[in-house]
Amino acid sequence: MDPVRNAIAGERRHIADLLESLSPAQLDTPSLCDGWSVRAVAGHLVAAVDAPGGLMFSAILRSGLRIHRANARLALAIAERPVAELAGSLRAHAGNPFRPPIVGYPGQLTDLQVHGQDMRRPLGLPHGLPLDHLRMSLDFLTGGRAVGFTPRRRLAGLRLEATDLDWTFGDGALLSGPAEALMMAMTGRASVLGEIDGPGVRVLAARLG
Repeated sequence: MDPVRNAIAGERRHIADLLESLSPAQLDTPSLCDGWSVRAVAGHLVAAVDAPGGLMFSAILRSGLRIHRANARLALAIAERPVAELAGSLRAHAGNPFRPPIVGYPGQLTDLQVHGQDMRRPLGLPHGLPLDHLRMSLDFLTGGRAVGFTPRRRLAGLRLEATDLDWTFGDGALLSGPAEALMMAMTGRASVLGEIDGPGVRVLAARLG
């Protein structure tokens, strides 16, 4: 199995462990993903590998063929499963070979890493993501294939520098900080901007609203 798929499998197992450790109140806590609880985020991650075809088709129809809205409906429907079932599904499908179109495996890994932190950060449960895995996500987010993750205009005129690994991107106003914080900021999580330094912070904050 290649490094990206290994990273995907490992992150699914870590998230399964996390889910089994949470109380009902923690599962109902708002995540960093707007409008979604921790449980709903888990439903989204399970839906990527274990969504019945009929349920997906129904969600698409009920959403007027709007894919993003259908994904949200599907995540909420699957999130109603017992936590043990959600965790078991992530473990059973940890090595699922499905490769999403356009974004591929790097997009799948980034989705897991970002949403994993969407769940952990509000709960005060940090999880140190491996730097080589973060590099994969940073390269993906700045590589032109991050459809649905990072609008190109968001990073225009900015230079990003990771302080914990040898990685840079772009030219312009500087954003300097840990790789994880850069990943979260690039994907629209304004709450991490306090972890980043440089004149580009104000620019990105304005773009994130």
